[in-house]
Amino acid sequence: MRKTARYSSLAAAGLLALSSLTACANDAASSTADTGSGGGGKGESVKIMVGGLDKVIYLPAMLTQRLGYFRAEGLDVQLLSEPAGVQAETALVSGQVQGAVGFYDHTLDLQVKGKPVESVVQLSHAPGEVEVVSAEAAGDLTSPKDFKGRKLGVTSLGSSTDFLTKYLAVKNGVDVSEFTPVSVGAGPTFIAALQNGAIDGGMTTDPTVATILDKKAGKILLDMRTPEGSQEALGGPYPSSSLYMKTDWVNGHKDTVQKLVNAFVKTLTWMSTHSADEIAAKMPADYSQGDKALYTQAVKSTLPMFTKDGVMPEGGPETVEKVLKSFNPNIKNAKVDLSKTYTTEFVKAAK
Repeated sequence: MRKTARYSSLAAAGLLALSSLTACANDAASSTADTGSGGGGKGESVKIMVGGLDKVIYLPAMLTQRLGYFRAEGLDVQLLSEPAGVQAETALVSGQVQGAVGFYDHTLDLQVKGKPVESVVQLSHAPGEVEVVSAEAAGDLTSPKDFKGRKLGVTSLGSSTDFLTKYLAVKNGVDVSEFTPVSVGAGPTFIAALQNGAIDGGMTTDPTVATILDKKAGKILLDMRTPEGSQEALGGPYPSSSLYMKTDWVNGHKDTVQKLVNAFVKTLTWMSTHSADEIAAKMPADYSQGDKALYTQAVKSTLPMFTKDGVMPEGGPETVEKVLKSFNPNIKNAKVDLSKTYTTEFVKAAK
């Protein structure tokens, strides 16, 4: 009972902090005007839900807004934020938004559920995720082989962090029933769970990773912020952050989708020719949470995950399918048509 009460209290406090952070991100999205060229008028309206606007893995969404590239394409893009990619997926499927910036793996999961969506621009070729362990557990939890009996933090159940954690466990001989995934969000809620013993470790992204290391609250167990790290942990490139949309909406609004992709590809190109300092300086001031140097370091650590052209990495969809089939019974026993989970039509035509 004591444990339950303690965790309920932690969860309530964490939820309050997370709600505040998400509201902050939403405010930034709606109050930030494009500063680039594009003439007058608001332009064509598009709503995009992001699985955490302030997460560095999804940085291209807000950066595209800040650089003025949506407006330059004649679009009025409203960026909304949910704390986890699975919630962004739900918003897309329910028709609340026209696009979602989240992990590509959701396109496979949704296909087998009879809900066709596709990635129209691939922002990354590595997960950008880091498995961290608490300072207290670091002595005994030294690899995924030690996941057995542990409480491991994920953004939310059914999220990509949940998927990847399960894969790492299975790959290293630990059944998914032998550890406990705990939904702790990101940022303050994740860090609080790590410090208070609600989790022994977990999977998260920058800037949460940078803050954990700065506070000496935990250590890195596996780093998947680079293609090399993805290869080592997952056996190949792992396309993660992407803009994905309902297939029927894409087919009915090709001009709009092309404009969106044009804007994102411009941003990826811009990122590839600018430093972490220059990129961080373009982001909303509150994203650094009062520590610009730490936020810049978080951006620098995560930059290798991004593509330069928005093209799906060769072999990437196959890696994702392999990962999901290892533990997800819905996908394991289903035929997935990978060619329908993404399209390169728009990135190839991008200006």
